[in-house]
Amino acid sequence: MAQVVEDWYKQMPIITRSYLTVSILTTVGCSLEIISAYDLYLNPTLVVKQYEFWRLITNFFFFGKMDLDFLFHMFFLARYCKLLEENSFRGRTADFFYMLLFGGTVLTAVVLTGGMIPYLSESFSKILFLSNSLTFMMVYVWSKRNPFVHMSFLGLFTFTAPYLPWVLLGFSVLVGSSPWVDLLGMVAGHAYYFLEDVYPIMTGRRLLKTPSFIKSLFPDENVVVPPAAPRIPAQGLHRD
Repeated sequence: MAQVVEDWYKQMPIITRSYLTVSILTTVGCSLEIISAYDLYLNPTLVVKQYEFWRLITNFFFFGKMDLDFLFHMFFLARYCKLLEENSFRGRTADFFYMLLFGGTVLTAVVLTGGMIPYLSESFSKILFLSNSLTFMMVYVWSKRNPFVHMSFLGLFTFTAPYLPWVLLGFSVLVGSSPWVDLLGMVAGHAYYFLEDVYPIMTGRRLLKTPSFIKSLFPDENVVVPPAAPRIPAQGLHRD
């Protein structure tokens, strides 16, 4: 069993493995009181006035208490982050990292902006960690890029992948969770999907170009495409 888990972990692509590892270590560290969650959460006042800029990053690594909800989000993180990195972003590690950076920036900007809007500030002020929203963003992007994949929810009903974020949102509401976390992930995911997949088709221009300094950190992998089988000329076929 241990060997199976080790092999599964080693086979993960670099970004997925790194993000999953840091998230688990951070959450476990907080549960064991080795790390304080108060030093990690997103606090605009402390960022601006106390220059605690690390909060802009660390709030994406804490997933709350070590309970069923934590395991649920680790599963979605490992599954959909891995699927995206191995398929849509295969051989483009830098582009995948840039997608996460874009998503984190959008989520942070929305929360900070929402905190300054009357009637919405109270709801946004309760959002201290954006890790679940970033995970939901990856689910959203994967679902939009795999529109024909059929899925089942608890064996109750089937649907195609584009409806997955809405099914999960409805489930969150049913169990009493705040829908804001999932909605934020959908907003960030749709922003990326539109700018990366839809807008270039509409205009012929691509706005989300990965900066060269990020590409230098993650040199593209050499994706080997198997050669096509040789074609036999028609005249070479004989019939007895």
